[in-house]
Amino acid sequence: MHSRGIVTILFVFIILALAACGRPLSVSQSAGDIIIFPPPPDTPRIQYLTSISTSVDVEGAQTGFNRFLFGPSEPVPIVKPYGLTSSGSKIYVCDTGLGGLVIIDLREKRFEQFVPGGKGQLMLPLNCSVDDRGYLFVADGNRREVVIFDSDGNYAGVLKGGEDFKPTDVKVEGNLVYVASVTGHLVSVFSRDSLNLVKTFPEVSQDDPSYLYQPTNICIAGGRIYVSDMGDYSIKIFSADGGYLGSVGSYGSHYGQLTRPKGVAVDSLANLYVVDAAFENVQIFNDAGALLMFFGGHYSRHGDMWLPAGIALDYANTGYFESLVDSDYDLKYLIMVANQYGPDKIGIYGFIGPKND
Repeated sequence: MHSRGIVTILFVFIILALAACGRPLSVSQSAGDIIIFPPPPDTPRIQYLTSISTSVDVEGAQTGFNRFLFGPSEPVPIVKPYGLTSSGSKIYVCDTGLGGLVIIDLREKRFEQFVPGGKGQLMLPLNCSVDDRGYLFVADGNRREVVIFDSDGNYAGVLKGGEDFKPTDVKVEGNLVYVASVTGHLVSVFSRDSLNLVKTFPEVSQDDPSYLYQPTNICIAGGRIYVSDMGDYSIKIFSADGGYLGSVGSYGSHYGQLTRPKGVAVDSLANLYVVDAAFENVQIFNDAGALLMFFGGHYSRHGDMWLPAGIALDYANTGYFESLVDSDYDLKYLIMVANQYGPDKIGIYGFIGPKND
């Protein structure tokens, strides 16, 4: 190829790269009325903003020129998401249908599948956590281990328990790693540095109110550990040293009751968010355990949910979604909910407040 042709091609690629860096995130709101919770005349608190289900929702549709150069490409889907978390500008989605994770970089507008092999091969990635080094911890229910990857995605080790160890969720807090084990009826605490088991809790009999029948998800906030106990239809709360503090929720179909509690999250005001896979909604409780509101519902439109599992709150990436917020409101933080089925795999909601409030 002549040198002039090489220069021309390089120039085209530079122009395309600059254009990609400057474009906004390719998320869009559904047509029609803005979807808010609770509905009028109550004061709006949460707005459904958009969803992320395929690579197109992040990277945008393939351009005609890109298709000319490289041929047509199909959108890459999120198959069956379960748990999710965010760190920096990245959203990490455990995809049980993929057997790996989808990593979404909002700043770089990049959508990637992470499917490690070898020692790091995943079988049933349920939930994940990222520490301050950028290390990724993945609770794998079928491997019965928490698999660890370094900041470059390389295999870095595993956390192992006993015969009854079947991890369903993992959270890193400082130098400790907290793991919920659905069959072990315990939370196991490991050293992040040595990977050794430090302690387990609660070590109680089944007739004790703190007993964990079927712990599925955990959240650590404000020095407290919140454990979603699907087998007891409640969220059980422990102190940092594992002491039992009480519970939120009970079995039933009324407001404030739970049937299949899964993902849990806590905001900066100590309000507790609980995903219920049976009600297909998220209920919000205050720090005294009183129900504040709920949002979602059985899927019939955007903003509803379809077998939801994981939830994550994000205060760092509001700027990528502010253009979708009703002009009368400010966006305080993001609420991300993973739906295992339906067209909206990752529902993105915003906690909103009146401007200048």
